[in-house]
Amino acid sequence: MPMRCFGLTSYSRIANHILNSSIISNWAFVRDRNASLILLDSVNSFAGKLLLRNGSESIQEHFISTKGYNIHKNTSGKSFDFSMEFNNTGNITGHVVIPEEELLKLPKTSKAVSVALPTLGAIIETSRLDPGFVNGMVLSVSLPEELRHILLTFEKVNKLENVKAECVGWHSTERRWDNRVCTMKSDNISSVVCVCKHHRRTFKSFSILMSPTLLRNAVLDYITRAGLGLSIFSLVLCLIIEAVVWHHVTKTEITYMRHFCLVNIAASLLVADVLFILAAIVHQTTLNYQLCVAATFFLHFFYLALFFWMFALGLLILYGLLFVFFKITRSAFIATAFSIGYGCPLVISILTVAITEPKNGYLRGGACWLNWYETKALLAFVVPALSIIVVNVVVVLVVVVKTGRSSVGEGCKSQDLTNMIRISKNVALLTPLLGLTWGFGLATIVDSRSLAFHITFALLNAFQESEAPPV
Repeated sequence: MPMRCFGLTSYSRIANHILNSSIISNWAFVRDRNASLILLDSVNSFAGKLLLRNGSESIQEHFISTKGYNIHKNTSGKSFDFSMEFNNTGNITGHVVIPEEELLKLPKTSKAVSVALPTLGAIIETSRLDPGFVNGMVLSVSLPEELRHILLTFEKVNKLENVKAECVGWHSTERRWDNRVCTMKSDNISSVVCVCKHHRRTFKSFSILMSPTLLRNAVLDYITRAGLGLSIFSLVLCLIIEAVVWHHVTKTEITYMRHFCLVNIAASLLVADVLFILAAIVHQTTLNYQLCVAATFFLHFFYLALFFWMFALGLLILYGLLFVFFKITRSAFIATAFSIGYGCPLVISILTVAITEPKNGYLRGGACWLNWYETKALLAFVVPALSIIVVNVVVVLVVVVKTGRSSVGEGCKSQDLTNMIRISKNVALLTPLLGLTWGFGLATIVDSRSLAFHITFALLNAFQESEAPPV
């Protein structure tokens, strides 16, 4: 008996380590695409062989919970209730109920075991890249063969509106989610109730799938792809034009500095766009984990460089407006601009990977990009970007005020109209150049379920560089 207890506890501890939410992203780079499925088969085999002491057994870990009971036909229904932590965002629940009418089919006292796995669905999704995403616990059930129907309740991890849930069972031989084995009894924003057919050899694990189309909308995908292609084309064209007309448009110190910033803004965004495509390719293949870390590091660096060069341009505009009689040398400006434009992003990027990667918290699950749920590494991009946007909003306001004052006292309606047009042109030009359209990204954080915010953000930023010619 002590050895059986030791084996059961040891198995749960090992499984708990493998299922830890902090290492989900690593599963995408396991060469054997069936590794997570082998784990699921192991869990089901474990549940079937579990011996119950005194008619029941319960072992609770952070990422795997096992409960077993002796059942018989006189049992008035039996339920397994689970409440477990997921991604440090709070507890999610799952319930397995064996209806009383099913228990009446039992000829003798039998064993029922259920295992709850809050992270396994995300691991399978990360490993297999199937459409849809698991949005609740995976509940594995081992029942006598006489019992065929069970009632399962899944709390949704992501409580998304207007997205239909689907009850599914895991087909152990075909190794895929199958919706034919379950029917939905009820569905609301927080939970789903499913009635599923249990089969000892084929269907023993169940969960819910959510459609990935809420934010992966066809219109949004088209805008992103078309905008990305147009952006790359426009940026290459911008750099070519700058190279051709460089000696003609940089005759004064201030114009040289302005175009120097524009070239670096365009170059940073061009490299970031190309890296964005490469990161997507890396994620969709079985390439190694280190390559994804490298892609994320450089993507983070060049997107930050884009913002810091826009910050440098904003400071240059303020310098031209407020310090008319103070002259800065070209060499001093280049040194300062490079320190801001590339030095600050480099420091932030290195610190981010150095702090989070040892804890396996640099990458988010299923993507080559910064982690959010476990380590909040994404803040290393969001905070600097939004801070720069705020500063550049102030720059635009200063430009508007200075432009408006230039005609004070002239008292001519035509001059007022001309002044208003000039202000509008300045705002229209500076908004994309200083990255203010990226402020709409804040709306997607505040209300991530709003398709309107995501489409607006994609439209404004995908076509940002085509709106700002190098003049």
